[in-house]
Amino acid sequence: MRTETAPTLPARRHLPAGREARTTTVLDVVVPVHNEEAGLEPCVRRLRDFLERNFPYGYRITVADNASTDRTPLIAARLAASLDEVTAYRLEEKGRGRALRAVWGASEAPVRAYMDVDLSTDLKALLPLVAPLISGHSDVAIGSRLTRSSRVVRGPKREFISRSYNLILRGSLAARFSDAQCGFKAVRGEVADRLLPLVEDTGWFFDTELLVLAERSRLRIHEVPVDWVDDPDSRVALVRTALEDLRGVWRVGRALATGALPLSRLRRPFGDDPRDRELPGVPGGLARQLAGFCVVGGFSTLLFLGLYSLFRTGTGPQFANALALLLSALGNTAANRRLTFRVRGRDGAVRHQAQGLLVFATGLALTSGSLAALDAAGPDASHSTELAVLIAANLAATVLRFLLFRTWVFAAEEERAPAGRR
Repeated sequence: MRTETAPTLPARRHLPAGREARTTTVLDVVVPVHNEEAGLEPCVRRLRDFLERNFPYGYRITVADNASTDRTPLIAARLAASLDEVTAYRLEEKGRGRALRAVWGASEAPVRAYMDVDLSTDLKALLPLVAPLISGHSDVAIGSRLTRSSRVVRGPKREFISRSYNLILRGSLAARFSDAQCGFKAVRGEVADRLLPLVEDTGWFFDTELLVLAERSRLRIHEVPVDWVDDPDSRVALVRTALEDLRGVWRVGRALATGALPLSRLRRPFGDDPRDRELPGVPGGLARQLAGFCVVGGFSTLLFLGLYSLFRTGTGPQFANALALLLSALGNTAANRRLTFRVRGRDGAVRHQAQGLLVFATGLALTSGSLAALDAAGPDASHSTELAVLIAANLAATVLRFLLFRTWVFAAEEERAPAGRR
């Protein structure tokens, strides 16, 4: 898997309305085709008529021909010449994913969709599909044949394969979307621009990989129940496609397990997530970070005291303090990394723990110095006195740890974070 990082995305926004909407191309519908000379023109004309009657925004239909060897390129060119809203795009290599990446990547439309040339999905679902993307409510939208309210006409073989595949996705990749392979999807333009470079597949697994990346990036996926009628003339090789999809599941699952995907750079990238909004009047989200740090610190202190009491039964106070502080510090750094400073993924995890250990050493010097001072003042101090001194020393060490975490350990992560997350 590639490991390119992606810049943060702008906040979701409503798209143009009124007269401007009609003159601005808001939606680009891609129809990927390979050797579809018989069905291409009826599909495009039917789709154009539907959009002309029902879609209140400017639109474009792009025929993405990937390496057709029949008359498909000629028909696409003729349609583009005769219909202002239609364009033709020619690729010399096969692959639905390759065609979608090329056209979506070159498009400047705020919303980019695609549908299969057989129009198995009822076009009445198109407006519900793109509406939440136009309004800014969602990031990706998919048609689903597997929801209860969907109406689907297809053979038992395809039904079994489709449901089995989605069960595999749920079990192996923890996917929560219901239908990965329905040829009826849409994505906001800025989301496509950031996710497409990370999608490796060029065939049928392209959809699944894009959806997994979107879901793991905490993007909103909107599902629309569709009316769908199977095309009896479909030329999809079910067995070969299924094997390719399983290989894709293995590849993406391995990348997720090993941390090869830069998900920490993609998660919650918008800045309009209410969980990321800074508190009024507090620059940099300081209050949120301080509150999170205090919660983590409270549990860390309880963990430290429990470990200290456990180790103290068989060792001296200095060794028990050092070991308890070391273990609680490792947990404290990991918890603050994830919860307080919201750093996701494995990128920099080892460096953060190494820096956290240096912060631990500072805390160790402070608490050990307190114990040494107590021993010098009264060698026979009780266990409860030791705990009281350690609590006070740990409170001071906690304040110091927060300052070092904020200004040193995770400072670079804060600088890279979008404004809404600070």
